[in-house]
Amino acid sequence: MILEAGQTAPDFTLKSTNGEEVTLSDFKGKNVVLYFYPKDMTPGCTTEACDFRDQHALFADVNTVVLGVSPDPVEKHQKFTEKHSLPFTLLADVDHEVAEKYGAWQLKKNFGKEYMGIQRSTFVIDKEGNIAKVWPNVKVKGHVEEVLQFIKENLAN
Repeated sequence: MILEAGQTAPDFTLKSTNGEEVTLSDFKGKNVVLYFYPKDMTPGCTTEACDFRDQHALFADVNTVVLGVSPDPVEKHQKFTEKHSLPFTLLADVDHEVAEKYGAWQLKKNFGKEYMGIQRSTFVIDKEGNIAKVWPNVKVKGHVEEVLQFIKENLAN
């Protein structure tokens, strides 16, 4: 079951692009965009990451940190980050424990096969660590602008 707005964001610690551990609660006092995506270097995930990259300064202007999460290992995140000059942190949720906590690890169907995987979803977490908005089953086109607009209208101060 995917988490909903109004719930406390579950804390977690994951390895980041630079190999260091990142803990969600370290960002208290800032807004956090926590976005789950299936796989580095795939077309939809690359588009989404590059959209977040292109809007990165505008998120920073509204006291917001962007964190991308997928089951890919740190090494793959590093290649993805370097190839696309991503200015934000990617987190390796290799055992999908965090995706499960947030409800982003779901049964998927593709070409008649069923398997468990990441449902592309975005969570905006406010300065106090509460989920302010959830986008389950994200469609990439226009999504980053929508997230930024929500933060500007509801959480910027």
